Amino acid sequence: MAASSLSLTWASTKISNKLNVHHLNESAQQTALPTNIKCLRETATHEQGHHKRRAVLLGAAALTATLFPSTPLLALEKPLNYEAFVDTIDGYSYYYPSDWRIFDCLGHDSAFKDRYMQLQNLRVRFIPTDKKDIHDLGPMEEVITDLVTKIYSAPNQFATIAQMEERSEDGKNYYTVEFTLSSRNFEASHFATIAIANGRYYTLIVGANDRRWRKYRNQLKVVADSFKVLDI
Repeated sequence: MAASSLSLTWASTKISNKLNVHHLNESAQQTALPTNIKCLRETATHEQGHHKRRAVLLGAAALTATLFPSTPLLALEKPLNYEAFVDTIDGYSYYYPSDWRIFDCLGHDSAFKDRYMQLQNLRVRFIPTDKKDIHDLGPMEEVITDLVTKIYSAPNQFATIAQMEERSEDGKNYYTVEFTLSSRNFEASHFATIAIANGRYYTLIVGANDRRWRKYRNQLKVVADSFKVLDI
């Protein structure tokens, strides 16, 4: 696993209609994955054309190799106070805090949030891509910088990148970035992990407001580091 880190700050660039941005430059194309979109009520359904499929939620008793032998998560011991989310249809998996609740979030395939603090949440989405690997997007520093400053941040926010890392597992490569988005009256921090597989560009984002981040950062890092893509 290779890793590098840096700390930088930018004022974000305004991008109209972020949900439909598909081309910024060669290293950032196919990455229109904003964090500040509106999530729906828990009982709502996605307002997208594709059919919503509920993935398999696996508790401790269900984590056996006989269920999904090809799932990399099952080869490892589940961390204490986490549950496993495995979507063998769409090809990804991750751990989430066991006291979080699933909810529907517009534009995302799966999402969980803290029982009491809705802004402390995670969500996963994917879009089609002709790339085969995240290395095809360009150098990690350029890819991450474009994502955070041009896609993830809103026009009125300042973006600070604290750290970026690369890891490789089971022949798949991942970039993870820790970043903070600040505005005049609000600040929140996030981890984002990206990967490419199955002709899809996957992104998991997990975050919390500044006060909660200081307390729960390490817990949320487990989520970001657990994200894996599966062959489908």
